[in-house]
Amino acid sequence: MAIIEVRDLGKRYGPRVAVDSVSFEVAEGEIFGILGPNGAGKTTTVECVSGLRTPDRGSVSVLGQAPADVRAAIGVQLQASELPERMRVGEALSLFSSFYPAPADWSARLGLSGHLKAEFGQLSGGLKQRLSIALALVGSPRVAILDELTTGLDPQARRDTWSVIEDVRAAGVTILLVTHFMEEAERLCDRVAVFRDGRIAAADTPSGLVSRVDGSCRVRFVPSAALDVAVLEALPEVSSVSVVGEQVVVSGSENLLHAVTSLLARKQIVARQLRVDQVSLNDAYVRLTGGSSDVADH
Repeated sequence: MAIIEVRDLGKRYGPRVAVDSVSFEVAEGEIFGILGPNGAGKTTTVECVSGLRTPDRGSVSVLGQAPADVRAAIGVQLQASELPERMRVGEALSLFSSFYPAPADWSARLGLSGHLKAEFGQLSGGLKQRLSIALALVGSPRVAILDELTTGLDPQARRDTWSVIEDVRAAGVTILLVTHFMEEAERLCDRVAVFRDGRIAAADTPSGLVSRVDGSCRVRFVPSAALDVAVLEALPEVSSVSVVGEQVVVSGSENLLHAVTSLLARKQIVARQLRVDQVSLNDAYVRLTGGSSDVADH
């Protein structure tokens, strides 16, 4: 069952087209990721899904209704969220909890218990981000929209937050996640849409996107003797060969390493400084966005 349905979504700001003919569905209990360079239309799209912006054309439904009609069932953590500078963390949590009949307290899980008396204006960027997530989840939403979920968090806090999100999904919450972190997308997302210039360039599982990149494996080495790269190119497991200085870089199928090392052994050539790289989601992202690499691969 599709919990979120987006059909031919379009949104512009004056002459600039922010989102152009975007369509996708998110199934119940799924974590659907959105990736893309800055200005690709990601935030505008999720703001339309959350009901914070009105599309110029197309349609958006959440739980079978217009987003504005089911706002109580949607938790939203925006890329930039602000509270009054003097408001304390505990006050913000109490205020937001009062809006819902059965609020959920995520402060302990998100490391906020020791900061309840701290004023918002005195919080670090990471603590502000954790508070924003806690406020998005306080209403026990059926749908959570998380824009740049872990920006500003240190690596350990980021992983702790991922565990929280996995718990939220396990409770049946459907999650729409905008992220700049490849590792985050690979760990959390069932499917990912890659945005480019206001459109979806591709949508698939993380592994499905990786499989679209030519050559699922790369072998790098410095040969101990002269090597004619044509003999490597003739191997059925090889898709491409390049030479960078003394280093030979071979791309190909998952059986590439065995094929290359066997050939070198027959020619009595030692592969020095041998390294094997698996094609990653970041490689797929760069290919799909035309070489843009402003997404963090960590």
